[in-house]
Amino acid sequence: MWAHRYLYLMVLPGFLTVLIFNYFPMYGILIAFKDFSAVQGIWDSEWVGLKYFNTFFNDPMALRVLKNTLLLGLYSLLWAFPAPIILALLFNELRNKTFKRIVQTVSYMPHFISVVIVAGLITMYTAREGLINKITGLFGIEPILFLLESDWFRTIFISSGIWQGVGFGCIIYLAAMSGIDTTLYDVADIDGAGRWKKVVHITWPSIRPTTIILLIFAMGGILGTDFQKVILLYNPQTYEVADVIGSYVYRQGILGAQYAYTTAVGLFMSVVSFIILYITNWVSRKVSETSLF
Repeated sequence: MWAHRYLYLMVLPGFLTVLIFNYFPMYGILIAFKDFSAVQGIWDSEWVGLKYFNTFFNDPMALRVLKNTLLLGLYSLLWAFPAPIILALLFNELRNKTFKRIVQTVSYMPHFISVVIVAGLITMYTAREGLINKITGLFGIEPILFLLESDWFRTIFISSGIWQGVGFGCIIYLAAMSGIDTTLYDVADIDGAGRWKKVVHITWPSIRPTTIILLIFAMGGILGTDFQKVILLYNPQTYEVADVIGSYVYRQGILGAQYAYTTAVGLFMSVVSFIILYITNWVSRKVSETSLF
């Protein structure tokens, strides 16, 4: 350790940040099992056991927020997860390096846009007098209030997520492709293989372990829907399809000051996410011999 003391010193700020802001506050999950009072504090508040978990399971809103969270997570996984892979495969086939760099830069720039700005852009473009309605109006289509129509919310939410994250996500796959032995492609050319054959038999098998690891992470976060964007985009008319666990916790916990109740809901969500992660990892290890642990 002394020989590499400077490396450890560089790691120290990040280690302390995670320790202070991620591990030390974990004792706060005790609030989920107590009738929390800010005056009495966490330790002196009355212990109520699983009271707030039972309250959530008996809440008629619980089924709705669980359903919406799962559906948004599954739809995002279905559409958003393959998008960076497809884009990376397309980038890998480009031969004009200048064009490739320009397109890649443009594609990952939205990742650095604040979710508040993204929500503002969506609100502007989907408004009654917004860009989308102006374009569709040229074809005689009546204006649609997209954000007030529950049928459009999931489409807008998922498509905007793909637009914002596809370019940045493909960087990981491009990095994996950069490690592929180029002689494999040369041999494939000699054998007469076309581009599609090379993708199927060389590129895809080479990036499959990376894809599996990222899929495991994605499954673990399937309940972690981007509730910040949900809160910025939803309204009472779209609660039926847009209200997720994160937004429900925000309304009940932050706005309603039900800290113990929403801590229980958040803890439940975290436990379920861990179970999904563990099962996905176990299946992956059995099927492909690639896993996180």
